[in-house]
Amino acid sequence: MLRFGPAQGPVVLVALPFWEEANRIRGLAVAVLRRLADHGIGGALPDWPGTGESLIETEQATIIQWRNAHEAAAATLSDRPCYGVSIRGGTLIDGFAMLSGRWHLAPMTGEAVLRDVIRLRAAAGLRGDRYGLFGAESPVRIAGNRVSPHFLAGLAGAEPYDQPGVPRRVVRLGHDRAPADRTIDAVPPWRRAEPQEDPELAAILAEDIAQWIASCEG
Repeated sequence: MLRFGPAQGPVVLVALPFWEEANRIRGLAVAVLRRLADHGIGGALPDWPGTGESLIETEQATIIQWRNAHEAAAATLSDRPCYGVSIRGGTLIDGFAMLSGRWHLAPMTGEAVLRDVIRLRAAAGLRGDRYGLFGAESPVRIAGNRVSPHFLAGLAGAEPYDQPGVPRRVVRLGHDRAPADRTIDAVPPWRRAEPQEDPELAAILAEDIAQWIASCEG
């Protein structure tokens, strides 16, 4: 788990998007956390089972493991106000954790993630229907990642956490006109072919998160 910022006061726990999108967005997430530290807000960026420095193979990971890992990470930060900052598919991970609030960037349903998976596999010339995903007996290859079909099946019907009484802010980028508290005119970094630095976007997102946390803290 990468840690940023002060050891006291509010802290954010980041949930990145899935698989190849995590590689494209990680640099931006780190830049946002560094800027949040300048606002006096701590940050934590864990590796979920089967990602980053995890000793578990990617194909052995399940979405329940990721949710449990997020919950456990939040528990280690429970001595201070902990807010979830989740991006794209990562918004499907933070539902188990006890958080002071959730800031969601371009939240996705599980069905939307599955549609992206089918599109990616079709573009690679692989079988793209749901039966080819859920009916597989061996890991499914998605943009170079070997993913368990059980992970994919767990996405069916999944929705981002949004319950009364828990603050939630939704931010979207570019031409995404789905309901949001704010839409920022910027190119979504997960749509780029390669990871790119975007210090301006990092500063805008960090400022938005910092102001939102300040309003939640009252």
